[in-house]
Amino acid sequence: MSKDAKNVPALRFRGYSDAWEKRKLGETNSYFTDGNYGESYPKESELSDKENGVPFLRGSNLRNGELIEDNANYITKEKHAELTSGHLVEDDIVLAVRGSLGALGYVKDENIDWNINSQLAVIRTDKSELSGKFLVQFLLSWRGQKELLSRNTGTALKQLPIKQLKDVPVPIVNLDEQKEIGALFSSIDNLIAATQDKLSFLKKMKMFFLQQIFPTKNHDVPQIRFDGFTDVWSHYKLGSLMRIDKEQEVKKELLTDIQKGFYVLAMRTFSMDGYIDHSKPYWLNHLDNVSDDKFLLPREFAILDADMDANLPKIGRVLLNASSEKYLLAAHVRKIQVKSGNDPIFIYALMRGNSVHERLKLEANGSISKRLLDKNVYKQSILVPNRSEQSKIGRLFFLLETTITLHQQKIQMLKQVKKSCLQNLFI
Repeated sequence: MSKDAKNVPALRFRGYSDAWEKRKLGETNSYFTDGNYGESYPKESELSDKENGVPFLRGSNLRNGELIEDNANYITKEKHAELTSGHLVEDDIVLAVRGSLGALGYVKDENIDWNINSQLAVIRTDKSELSGKFLVQFLLSWRGQKELLSRNTGTALKQLPIKQLKDVPVPIVNLDEQKEIGALFSSIDNLIAATQDKLSFLKKMKMFFLQQIFPTKNHDVPQIRFDGFTDVWSHYKLGSLMRIDKEQEVKKELLTDIQKGFYVLAMRTFSMDGYIDHSKPYWLNHLDNVSDDKFLLPREFAILDADMDANLPKIGRVLLNASSEKYLLAAHVRKIQVKSGNDPIFIYALMRGNSVHERLKLEANGSISKRLLDKNVYKQSILVPNRSEQSKIGRLFFLLETTITLHQQKIQMLKQVKKSCLQNLFI
């Protein structure tokens, strides 16, 4: 194989065949600057609120190549004007050089004139040789991340000095090809963002119904109801409506991140808000006994009976399998069986509500790892309507959960597409 043959990506747009050049960032015409620190660093009196200030970004505001304003700090406009070196312009690349090494963000139109703190640095490329939109995607690829992370210095506090950053080799490519690659990733990122927005809206809609379609404290009917239902709801103990299956054992040494076999629903893959977290690979490649009682099947739901977090965000949470897949149950994630005469999805939605979850959190026992005993779940008093109204409410929540799941799956698929492109479109 010739030297040039090695300098072409595995996947390429039609019409391009020239070998790519590799050049150190410091050998390009790019501009580099650190964030603000030392005597010029904003004092407490120079901080501001969101309405009157300018975003003052830190490492936590860089996520998957985006600048995220959530939980950002803000400085006064006067201090921002003083810190001229940190002003962001469109097509800049912001990267973490202290703390969250490897984190990156691309400056879009809506991020112009934001500012950065001492954890961050800026790369501003010469547009006649290198597009920021192209470069940020390379730096997000496994090759780019490897180059960045291999150049950190320090022991207790890892850093990536600009001197080391300039030593990172990057591909120099025909500008038209850079534009094609950058546009592809922009399209994927826009699809992910749009789907995320729809997902957020659906989750908010579900929370609204959880708050409105079940009776509040000191009331025996909900605030909103389906037409034709006027009867008061009746008091029951949860234990008269459902039972929790026994705990399943999955040996940790058999678990892997190789994505084949059975995806394991465990404490780590049970998300904070009660969904399956597919971003954390946790698979069992082989299982001798594959009986259904070991799995959470479609339309079934489970409860998490333990939590390592002192604030107990997960304990007592329930999770519905609204997909067509089945998930292997690990320790502490236990299937719930609803007794005949009641709608299973209604019981799931009822237990998903915050009032039940908060009561269950108070029942947790233990010093280090908190556990929730079955008897403490069963004794909870709840209000329940007749079977016909249960079914109406159950159908509503199943529609919401299946739609939410479809959007989650779409986001996961798009992220996999992007990952594959990042692996194959760069050298």
